[in-house]
Amino acid sequence: MVVPEFERAVAHGLYTGTMRSLLHLLKYDGLEPVAVKLGALLAAQVVAIDGLPAKMVVVPVPLYKGKRRERGFNQAELLARATCDAMRRLCPAWEGKLAPRVMIRRRATASQAGLTLHERRRNLRGVFSVSAPEKLRGRDVLLIDDIYTTGATARACSAALKKAGAARVWVATVARAQRHEIQFAPSLSAAAEAPMHLDVAMWDGGKAKQ
Repeated sequence: MVVPEFERAVAHGLYTGTMRSLLHLLKYDGLEPVAVKLGALLAAQVVAIDGLPAKMVVVPVPLYKGKRRERGFNQAELLARATCDAMRRLCPAWEGKLAPRVMIRRRATASQAGLTLHERRRNLRGVFSVSAPEKLRGRDVLLIDDIYTTGATARACSAALKKAGAARVWVATVARAQRHEIQFAPSLSAAAEAPMHLDVAMWDGGKAKQ
């Protein structure tokens, strides 16, 4: 049973249908304007978080430098930038400072697709580190990514951020996987969709165990 390093995770919707198509257009086809729409949707979820800090450092999940060079962009960074812009419109009092280079991915990793939770965690062990801990020390952090599947990436990133001195971490993703899509959750029928609070990683990360 592992207590996540983050306080809470939120997502706009399930990784299915139109949402899946939009994320594929952004991630694989490079249609960067899609990030603006998705960032606005995500900001609406973030602004509704109870007790959201008024000042936060916004950190996108990083790509390995070779992958970023090949793709030409990091979709999480585009989403983080768009989310910050939308948050400022929705909540002018909120102060979010985007820090796109504060966390780095130290090595290339195998694709997470098709891996079990244990394999995902092992795949990401020691991958993330912080290049400028002075920017995070004592600060509240909003971690942004495109998809939340098992929570392995969110946990690994949050652990690195906390190790560098971040006070607390919140996680926000555009989409989350349906529980039945995850190999190690066979008890849920293929026709069911788990509500967010029953997802594989408990969404109140600081209070619940799994």
